[in-house]
Amino acid sequence: MRHVLDATIASKLARTALGHVTREYPNKLDHVLQGPEDLQGPRALHPIFYGSFDWHSCVHGYWLLVHLHRRFPELPEAEEIRAVVDAHFTPDNVAVELAYLARPSSKTFERPYGWAWLLKLAADLAQHRGAEGKRWHQTLAPLADAFAERFLDHLPQAAYPIRAGTHFNTAFALALALEYATVHLHPHLRPALMDKAIAWYGADLACQAWEPSGDDFLSPTLIEAECMRRVLPPDEFAAWLSGFLPHLAAGEPATLFTPARVTNRSDGKIAHLDGLNLSRAWCFRSLAAALDDDDPRQAVMLAAADTHLSASLPHVTGDYMGEHWLATYALLALGA
Repeated sequence: MRHVLDATIASKLARTALGHVTREYPNKLDHVLQGPEDLQGPRALHPIFYGSFDWHSCVHGYWLLVHLHRRFPELPEAEEIRAVVDAHFTPDNVAVELAYLARPSSKTFERPYGWAWLLKLAADLAQHRGAEGKRWHQTLAPLADAFAERFLDHLPQAAYPIRAGTHFNTAFALALALEYATVHLHPHLRPALMDKAIAWYGADLACQAWEPSGDDFLSPTLIEAECMRRVLPPDEFAAWLSGFLPHLAAGEPATLFTPARVTNRSDGKIAHLDGLNLSRAWCFRSLAAALDDDDPRQAVMLAAADTHLSASLPHVTGDYMGEHWLATYALLALGA
């Protein structure tokens, strides 16, 4: 079954995100207490991104909303999306978020996953043509600038990649940050990201794909390939992929082509595995699109994408441990 993004599915995903971006509790803070005065609730600390269980999920929940608002402007949820974004994307709220970043103990706050998602949100806003989107983009721009600077400060000292299938994965962060650097033609960030990707991953060969781990929501293998797809010219990428995954056309390594089994969707870590299936589908579709139509790897990856979508798309809603974030990964996969 070929899964596609249409207005009906877009409406369902938008409704899901609207149900949690302003839901303050339950909440898992990434917060270092410097003193008793720091004992504050999520909304006081983060007046924009206080919902969705954690800061980064709220960021990409807003990305989902503004992205669908741009692609499907006639959605029934469009008016509510505009109202929610208008109420939260204000200069005063951005100033509070920036002040939080300026705290000495916030240097590694949300590094690198939240950094990358904030930049992806800003990149999407930059592509809006309407007055609202332009206003939202201008309002959020100081926060995006701050995270771009954090990448520029951090990348020179990051000697090694992080290959985990969770928030710390560096290939995922580079891939999303590259969208921002490309949209904005950032003269320093784009080459820094590309140089680091090549340094970290350019010589990788014959990946074993020992995955999944028990709480992966990213495929360390496929997200590395997706990162390199964004860095290398098409011919160079096709050759790199042949060395990195030499048996893709045969559906190997088999672990990449078998959807993860989710045994308890009320367990926040185990529920990550639905995200793994959706993010694999996203990567399979993106990678397949980068190959020639007569490349035998293309059909194999497209079929694998649909298999993974079928395994987890029905479970995007139903339990808050997945519901507060899975719609984003469904959108990535369906929109690829």
